[in-house]
Amino acid sequence: MSKVIFLADERAARPEPPLQAAPHARRPGEPLADTRARPMRDLRISVTDRCNFRCNYCMPRDVFDSNYAFMPHSALLSFEEIARLAGTFAQLGVEKIRLTGGEPLLRKNIESLIAMLSALRTPQGRPLDITLTTNGVLLARKARALKDAGLTRVTVSLDALDADLFARMSDSDFTPDDVLRGVGAAAEAGLASIKINMVVRRGFNDGQILPMARRFRGTGQVLRFIEYMDVGSTNGWNLAEVVPTAEVLQRIGREFPLEAVADEAMGRVAERWRYCDGAGEIGVISSVSHAFCGGCTRARLSPEGKLFLCLFASAGYDLREPLRGGADDARLADLIAGIWSRRDDNYSERRAQGLPQAARKIEMSYIGG
Repeated sequence: MSKVIFLADERAARPEPPLQAAPHARRPGEPLADTRARPMRDLRISVTDRCNFRCNYCMPRDVFDSNYAFMPHSALLSFEEIARLAGTFAQLGVEKIRLTGGEPLLRKNIESLIAMLSALRTPQGRPLDITLTTNGVLLARKARALKDAGLTRVTVSLDALDADLFARMSDSDFTPDDVLRGVGAAAEAGLASIKINMVVRRGFNDGQILPMARRFRGTGQVLRFIEYMDVGSTNGWNLAEVVPTAEVLQRIGREFPLEAVADEAMGRVAERWRYCDGAGEIGVISSVSHAFCGGCTRARLSPEGKLFLCLFASAGYDLREPLRGGADDARLADLIAGIWSRRDDNYSERRAQGLPQAARKIEMSYIGG
């Protein structure tokens, strides 16, 4: 008999840190920073814990099978609740919002949420940068509506161009062509700065590094290579399967010489490299070999309204309860400021130093990559 797994219930049952207001009153316009002087600039909002892929490094089918208890729709934040919280985050310094999942395009009428978010403004009156990360297979039918609603950019996950390898890694019946059609539709709809994310695993798809580089050179689309990370507790992470980004750069550089692109460290996740012949650029995300905790400006909101301060966190702060309990915007802002001002997360740095970590971490399919 197949075992029934209730990870969603287990998440809810874990002790959560208490909500505390900011340690001191913030003056209007005063920058919000954590204990390491990291500002809060980016908010990643997971709108669903469901996905139509079963990628082995994120949502392995032996765990996320037909018996897995996903969140009921009633548990999810409504679009109005998401927009209200997002507006509060914007008043505290957030400039960019990225919608994630699961697969965010599975959330019905997601373009309605994007329209709500695109109407938000920073305290200086600037619109927010509204972006979305997707596996791409629903993008062909949704790209135009997403752009019309106010989506500014899109990132598409694609781990292989080889159809058989893609099927094994995604554990789905979809093909690379399905994803590439979505990328083409996004470009045709006018979505700028399309990024392609490839998670690289040694012995799985590292043979696709050069084919992927060749495919996206000269397209204007930025291919980013991501080191295989130990996110969650179900993906069987093994350090031996990590391909350090230095090796990725070396493999590509032998065929296509590269040069580094200088960029501000604060808020930077991907290091940028450009082709010396002018054929565009690539990015490398090196959470394992070169931790970037010191420049992390990201907050994460789960589908049911928990605030997480790190992709590798083990517990979040429940914002849904005060949101639905009648807290006004000022109270919500004070709670969020209190959480962020006490933030000291640095999981990847601790991993690199061999320091002990929490035994259980949230799953990437729940909080977004």
